[in-house]
Amino acid sequence: MNNASTALKVAAGIFLTIALITIVVILFISAQEATKTAQNNFADIQTELSQASFTVYDGTTISGSQVTNALRKFQGKDQFGIQIKTGKNMAGQWYGNALNISMDSEQYGAVNGGSEKTGKIANTLNEKENEYVNPSGKFKAEIVKDKSNVVRGLLFTQS
Repeated sequence: MNNASTALKVAAGIFLTIALITIVVILFISAQEATKTAQNNFADIQTELSQASFTVYDGTTISGSQVTNALRKFQGKDQFGIQIKTGKNMAGQWYGNALNISMDSEQYGAVNGGSEKTGKIANTLNEKENEYVNPSGKFKAEIVKDKSNVVRGLLFTQS
């Protein structure tokens, strides 16, 4: 009788240990899935926040002073360009990197190979220059995105 009692206690202990290990494994797997979901959501939020600074320029009309502010704000951004077309300079001037903005090009939004001259921000403030941006002028703003849907530049056209 004593051996049977001891065997039952050992069997119960083994059963409880296996049950406890099973519960821990199930909890760990569900926690891993929740962590992966949270990481994906965080990555989506991060992408939205990084693109949020450009939403003000998405097909809107802004003032010339906002155009020069955008120039200052994004002047040091890598792989980024801003084109401004004014009433005096309808061909436009690039600041930062010159981008490929040909709609039928496979390289739309890509940085051109450095062959084009980029303008000086000081010229946008000098009324004698063709690049002068009238602070009270109205400009249509557009965003340039590459094939990966990354914002690569801004286009401003005086209206």
